[in-house]
Amino acid sequence: MNIRPVPFDHPDALKLNDQVQLEYAERYDGEGDVTHLEADHFQPPRGLYLIAYDDRERPVATGGWRAQDENDEGYSDGDAELKRMYVIPEARGLGIARRILALLEEDARAAGRLRMVLETGTMQPEAIALYESSGYEPCTKFGYYRTYESSRCFAKPLIGR
Repeated sequence: MNIRPVPFDHPDALKLNDQVQLEYAERYDGEGDVTHLEADHFQPPRGLYLIAYDDRERPVATGGWRAQDENDEGYSDGDAELKRMYVIPEARGLGIARRILALLEEDARAAGRLRMVLETGTMQPEAIALYESSGYEPCTKFGYYRTYESSRCFAKPLIGR
């Protein structure tokens, strides 16, 4: 497994983003994630986007973080927001998401971010299990989906670790 940084608008990132959007639509009755994201949100040092490639150089997983600070969507100064964590179905259960998550946390910490935050939903129990087993705890809702009943927000401190 080779995990490397790529631009958010890299062709492989776009391909996997299309796949995760289809999965969101299936799990949430037709709606993908409409959170506003731009490629420059994930440019170091204010973000990072990773893709995992298998031994045949096929893209199999993604994940990124982008800097957030206090705003009207409920973020706090020093937040690093986790976005687009996704593993294709045939590569699930291999620990790839956990490896990407650890790399993103390490990078956000090195960039001076204070906590990693994420939003997921009730129809993604595998994601919730990953985050809880990785030390994330429920937090005050933030972001585009903060008013949705199905939204679940989690946070993990990045300092002092």
